Amino acid sequence: MLRLVSLKLGRLYRYVKLAVLGSLAAALVLNTHSLLASLQRNELSERRFLQLNKCPACWGTSWCRKFLNGQLRLESWGRLRLFDFFNVKNVYFARYGEPREGSRRVVLKRLGSSQELADIDTKICRRATGRGRCDLLQALHATEFASLNGDVRLLTPDAVEGWSDLVHCPSQRLLDRLVRRYAETKDSGSFLLRNLKDSERMQLLITLAFNPEPLVLQSFPSDEGWPFAKYLGACGRMVAVNYVGEELWSYFNAPWEKRVDLAWQLMEIAEQLTNNDFEFALYLLDVSFDNFAVGPRDGKVIIVDAENVLVADKKLIRQNKPENWDVWYESKFDDCDKEACLSFSKEILCARVTVDHNYYAICQNLLSRHATWRGTSGGLLHDPPAEIAKDGQLEALLDECANPKKRYGRFQAAKELREYLAQLSNNVR
Repeated sequence: MLRLVSLKLGRLYRYVKLAVLGSLAAALVLNTHSLLASLQRNELSERRFLQLNKCPACWGTSWCRKFLNGQLRLESWGRLRLFDFFNVKNVYFARYGEPREGSRRVVLKRLGSSQELADIDTKICRRATGRGRCDLLQALHATEFASLNGDVRLLTPDAVEGWSDLVHCPSQRLLDRLVRRYAETKDSGSFLLRNLKDSERMQLLITLAFNPEPLVLQSFPSDEGWPFAKYLGACGRMVAVNYVGEELWSYFNAPWEKRVDLAWQLMEIAEQLTNNDFEFALYLLDVSFDNFAVGPRDGKVIIVDAENVLVADKKLIRQNKPENWDVWYESKFDDCDKEACLSFSKEILCARVTVDHNYYAICQNLLSRHATWRGTSGGLLHDPPAEIAKDGQLEALLDECANPKKRYGRFQAAKELREYLAQLSNNVR
């Protein structure tokens, strides 16, 4: 009976698969002319495709000249709008060419799905008029994005607190940094909000409210050693960042030595974001295999999705001394059935100086036996060599880092795990 059911399900799956392939083939035949046209033209030089008409309700204009001059072209299948149905995140790969430097690969992001972008327009209209549809550019001037006009000297915490993860608990020091390093203005370098043009100011605030990833990349740039992809520029609702390499997921079954090195780098990233000379703690609230990528030449691990990063100012916490501010905080292990689970309290992350969240996130979701992704389990360090498995030290450290049994056990386990992985990968510092 069970065999009969499985055979029927197998046939049904094949029929559905054939139906989908047949539909795609039919669509290709029926749309051959438009497909050929889309392959020939460069949509990245079209204002409508870039949604440049939405500005200043957009991410910026610093790269518009490059886009509109045809210096960027979508790669292969990215030119076919037929496949946008599968590109839910609106992420594209393109070639960017400078006359004297040749071309290089870049990643283009709309910073949201088509529905999320439409929701931005709806929210702006509702905030301004109470209706879901309106003249977007006119409505902008009746929102909080326009209220911080040229008369306002500084971007202050009370104006933007809670708008997004980045500013869930902002300090003045953080906001000054965001304004000073804002890359979508010709006169960057000043922390004075009034030095920005009205359009630039609104672009910054809208980015901060709806998807602050570009501001994270600008404020904590890769050029200064931060583990994020390099921000290049924007045009309309399209942002360009440097292409890093294949997702971490593609290294899941890489040779053991390679996986050990990647694991060591991930723990180093967790340490750098938690403890650094700037006394900003950057907590990763979304940790999964597709949020990291690996450079093909240098093998360096880089964060390629920085939308959900909470920044806590340790200097401010020490200054304000909220309740239990100096008590070490241990994140609670989340034994859920879904992928990339994390348990955290944003309020606590904002109010403690010593927090183990980043170690917990990396160990639970990427390295330990608790990590699950795309139907796999065992984490990046699965199936260690026999001698390492027999020794048991690696497994014990990973378990204590993911789900500690001792008080403050994760802090110690994370430190020892970094040292142990460094020894295994000959990365002793």
